[in-house]
Amino acid sequence: MTDTPATAAHPLFAAALAELGLDVEVRRFPDETRTAQQAADAIGCQAAEIVKSLIFAADGEPVLVLMDGASRVDLERVRAELGATAVTRADAKVVRETTGYAIGGVPPFGHRTRTRVLADQGLLDHEVVWAAAGTPHTVFALDPKSLVAHAGGTLVDVRERTA
Repeated sequence: MTDTPATAAHPLFAAALAELGLDVEVRRFPDETRTAQQAADAIGCQAAEIVKSLIFAADGEPVLVLMDGASRVDLERVRAELGATAVTRADAKVVRETTGYAIGGVPPFGHRTRTRVLADQGLLDHEVVWAAAGTPHTVFALDPKSLVAHAGGTLVDVRERTA
């Protein structure tokens, strides 16, 4: 893992950081970290400290859900939160068209299009969380309240319950 300036981030995300006036350290990995567990292993943190930026389609409209890396999204809770008829996972094409990034590298903000953002309140359980910086090779750290605020997220409880 190497520490690099924000310019190591995807150009679209680097531009978003500059626009927001955020000076964050972007870490680059030699191998892809497409899953939360891979990212946690590379960083040396718990999977719950990783932010998954997931795109769903709610009645055909893209919505971004920010979830901790140790949890799963409950689609029924998302549907109820949005008042939608149906919520499905977006395919890779929709993810790239909506965000400008490939699955595995989607950051929590700095997307090509403005979408509704739901942030699971479990993210606030951590002092610092790690999120993709626009590529499957890059991450950055930020306190969760700032991350949710910059993403324009609404705090919700959409975590899947375990039996």
